[in-house]
Amino acid sequence: MADAKDRPLSPHLQVWRFHITMFVSIMHRVTGCGLYAGALIGAWWAAALAGGPVTYNNFLGVLGSIPGKVVLFGLTICMFFHLGNGIRHLFFDMGEGFDLKTADFSAWALMGFTAVATLFTWGLAYATGGI
Repeated sequence: MADAKDRPLSPHLQVWRFHITMFVSIMHRVTGCGLYAGALIGAWWAAALAGGPVTYNNFLGVLGSIPGKVVLFGLTICMFFHLGNGIRHLFFDMGEGFDLKTADFSAWALMGFTAVATLFTWGLAYATGGI
């Protein structure tokens, strides 16, 4: 039997170089977890709504605070990123977009879509008095 020092090592972060597709894959999982947190906030909203005006006003006070708005902004990023990457994966499921250039381009396009859609949504909310 071979000694442990003779066995090949698995690829490690020190060996791999950064790829945008790697970042997008990791962020898809992170944003999915963020959306679970958003679902809990949605459940909190429903419970606060059922709890009456005082409870609901307390809920609005928490989400209307600076930390609450930061959380909502993060959830907006999560929503648009996860949506865009889901659409990207629909093309992957059809066998399209696997070559390196196209995968890199779609990853960067996803980042752009996320930024533009998030800023547009928050700008619209600000312009209509929603925030």
